[in-house]
Amino acid sequence: MHLSKQKAVWPRDQISAEEWQVRVDLAALYRLVALFGWDDLIFTHITAKVPGTEHFLINPYGLMFDEITASSLVKIDLAGNKVMESDYDINPAGFTIHSCIHAARKDAMCVLHTHSINGVAVSAQKAGLLPLSQFAFIVLQSLSYHEYEGLALDPDEQPRLVKDLGENNYLILRNHGLLTVGLTMADAFQAMHRLEAACMVQVRAQAGGELNHIPTTILERAKVETRADRSYKASLAWPGLLRRLDRRNPGYEL
Repeated sequence: MHLSKQKAVWPRDQISAEEWQVRVDLAALYRLVALFGWDDLIFTHITAKVPGTEHFLINPYGLMFDEITASSLVKIDLAGNKVMESDYDINPAGFTIHSCIHAARKDAMCVLHTHSINGVAVSAQKAGLLPLSQFAFIVLQSLSYHEYEGLALDPDEQPRLVKDLGENNYLILRNHGLLTVGLTMADAFQAMHRLEAACMVQVRAQAGGELNHIPTTILERAKVETRADRSYKASLAWPGLLRRLDRRNPGYEL
């Protein structure tokens, strides 16, 4: 049966207003990832914790990111079990990566993972992200790396994912892609926008002349200069992003 033929799932009357708002924001985030060209068909995943629970929301496996709605998101527990009826399955790799981060990091209310071309290109470079741009200046003060272990299907990999991420908000998965965490969907998006932009600048700069690295003495100022920056700027940008989405791909709030 084609996914488009399946009956819709309408859980709104079964959940709190707070959870519904998280669903709306997460569906918007999926569509924004598609709008910015960071999606990989139906693959990769974004998750958000359901407030006050150990449950989280993930994409219905088989829908394109620009098709996802608030009501179609699948709610699962930390063991991967559905806790609300859904016609859809979930991506097993999405569960492996996201469940352990949600369990380990109480501040990781949203976890965003991409396979963008620029991100994968930098993830394949031995030196990783270089200090070449203001985007990198912000990212490097909270960036970790995780070595490639094949498709993320083995739960034995989870402790290493958690250890490598640590308390940082940006993770480059070697030979694989990018990951960001945030207190909100706005935070996770803003972080990914910066990380993706830093990777794009690096790939383009490497195609040109001699590279000019930001000096270490300047990089050392990043934690202080960006301390109050993250959530505030993300919250300023988010309403505008939703207005753009409403113009180009409305319907995520259904």
